[in-house]
Amino acid sequence: MLILTPALVLLCVVLGLVWDRGFGEVRRWHPLVGVGWLANRIESSLNHGRHHDHHTQHDLEREHDSTRRMSYLKGLLAWCAVVLPVVVLTQIMLIWCAYVNIWLAVFVHVGLLYFCLGLQSLREHAEPIFRALERGDLAEARRRTSYIVSRDTAQASEQDLSKAAVESVLENGCDAVFAALFWFVLLGGAGAVLYRLSNTLDAMWGYRSPRFLYFGRVAARVDDGLNWVPARLTAISYAVLGNTRLAWRCWRQQAPAWPSPNAGPVMAAGAGALELSLGGVAVYDGVAEQRPTLGAGPSPVARDIQRAWRLVRNASLLWLGCLAIMVIPFM
Repeated sequence: MLILTPALVLLCVVLGLVWDRGFGEVRRWHPLVGVGWLANRIESSLNHGRHHDHHTQHDLEREHDSTRRMSYLKGLLAWCAVVLPVVVLTQIMLIWCAYVNIWLAVFVHVGLLYFCLGLQSLREHAEPIFRALERGDLAEARRRTSYIVSRDTAQASEQDLSKAAVESVLENGCDAVFAALFWFVLLGGAGAVLYRLSNTLDAMWGYRSPRFLYFGRVAARVDDGLNWVPARLTAISYAVLGNTRLAWRCWRQQAPAWPSPNAGPVMAAGAGALELSLGGVAVYDGVAEQRPTLGAGPSPVARDIQRAWRLVRNASLLWLGCLAIMVIPFM
């Protein structure tokens, strides 16, 4: 990021977190809504592969290499068509703003970071689950939990809902907060936008389903690459702020068994830091799936949802303090 000095980067991060805390998630006219609409249009026009769920994974893996390569290329083309124009235009806008007035550029950088951050959004989604469980309203807790996880919640117990909410908060601490901060510090507002768009496309296309197995591979791999360093910094932050020894041990021993190369370290370290057991059985589309165990200790209860969010909040303050220490020599 050539436009902002280190001190201005720190100022932007502080203001971005303050805006996020004060205004929360954008309710109307969020830019990602438009990006999602564009992504759906592009995907529907390019992805004409198998869309039928009765095809098995084995059937898909036996498809001709040329068909798979074509799906990969279409996925790459779609990713570029959605992400690159927005990122390039964002960077051009930021350069123009800096040419006009550096404080205008700071304001736009802060606005972009605010749109890409989701710290307060995590709280706004997790808090109602905690409140519903505290007052014994299991139906409301199930409904609220279904907003933030893809697993079935219709028959979930209090323990299931608490575990799902804690897992979501810990994982999204990286996806919705720390990865955006990381790429903003490196590349400014355009970097945060690049990450947020990539993460959004992974959420839309990065499934191992018949429709997206090959087409969405690029989106999934790019998101994995952009999240690799932030995920491990997030895991370190969780470990430092909780039971450090247990967090390190869980990360080292349990994370490799988790399907996601980035969610594994984040959730294992977070579970260890909180001295909780996560993972285990979860129901997806009516089918019970046995996932590896993460962490050690009792299963989460309602109050652990708040503990998880406070861990994410404290980790964001830790990052802010570390950034301030790094900037001091340049001031």
